[in-house]
Amino acid sequence: MSAPVVLDAKGLKCPLPVLKARKAMRELPAGGVLRVIATDPGAAKDFEHFCKTTGHRLLAARDDAGTLVFDIEKVG
Repeated sequence: MSAPVVLDAKGLKCPLPVLKARKAMRELPAGGVLRVIATDPGAAKDFEHFCKTTGHRLLAARDDAGTLVFDIEKVG
């Protein structure tokens, strides 16, 4: 597995982290992983919903002292 592509969305408020992630996912090959780093507390629910509606797989979601990190695998 190759290293994830990192999207730094720190400081951005909803819906910008998800919109930037959607654009970044278009550039990834199937099976590629996007790591999104965000600080908006609403991002956790936003990325859950993003994955449910797009079919991409949320591999991991964690909170590192207020910095949220999401690993999302591109499906198809």
